[in-house]
Amino acid sequence: MFDTKPYEEKFESAIAHFEEELKKVRTGRAHPGQLDGIKVTVYGVQTPLNQAANITAPEAQMLQVTPFDPSNMQAISAAIRADQSLGFNPSDDGRIIRVPVPALTEDRRKLLVKQASEKVEETRIALRNIRQDALKEAKRRKEAKELSEDDVKRIEKGIDDDIASYNIKIDEIFRLKEKDILTV
Repeated sequence: MFDTKPYEEKFESAIAHFEEELKKVRTGRAHPGQLDGIKVTVYGVQTPLNQAANITAPEAQMLQVTPFDPSNMQAISAAIRADQSLGFNPSDDGRIIRVPVPALTEDRRKLLVKQASEKVEETRIALRNIRQDALKEAKRRKEAKELSEDDVKRIEKGIDDDIASYNIKIDEIFRLKEKDILTV
């Protein structure tokens, strides 16, 4: 019998990845996840920022970065400043780094919604690729006489139903994020 479980797990991981990517898209409020994509050179090694410092959001428009080792303060500030897509300008007082999160303009909000919709499309493409892999495997097993024509049709319908439900889920997640971005 054909096991669709591995493909369903891939669908779930694609949705989880989509949710993680959307966390990186900025809204009007400060969120520690906004700095997730930043890598810092610590002790000569590229390290994710959250492994070199503690990141908190004490206020709605402020992120606070507390390095585990104060000697890495300059490297962390430089790494945050270097990521132009965020547009942050951190300042430090020798112990902690404060990152003011500027308010979003209407144009910037629309641009962020567009970025989020691109991530929606990337996720749909990933789901279609997983679907193609599942159908190829089902057809290969039919050729090898392990599955009947009816089994292949049933598998195809099941996978198409899964895709439809995941697309609805993607739309719901995107709608919530869009509302979050456009809320002033």
